[in-house]
Amino acid sequence: MHFEIELSIKAGEELAEASAWYDEQKFGLGEDFETEVFKKLDLISKNPFHYQTKKKLREALVDRFPYLLVFSVHEKLNTIIILSVFHTSRHPKNKKK
Repeated sequence: MHFEIELSIKAGEELAEASAWYDEQKFGLGEDFETEVFKKLDLISKNPFHYQTKKKLREALVDRFPYLLVFSVHEKLNTIIILSVFHTSRHPKNKKK
């Protein structure tokens, strides 16, 4: 069973900002970042319960980049909401803000 993925407005903005920043560092790196994020989103949609829970939210580390995808699972709606595309160097208390 696959879950539908929805990005919150905040997560969409964080994804766009991170992608733009990586492109400023090296052309094409932003696209590589987005590719890794979408690969992880695909894995999450297939098995969201594989990822650890912290304070009622789940987290998945993006491969090759220092980012976590913070998400909630809504089983009855068959939906996963990505709440944050969170850089791991930021303070953990800001994951949900």
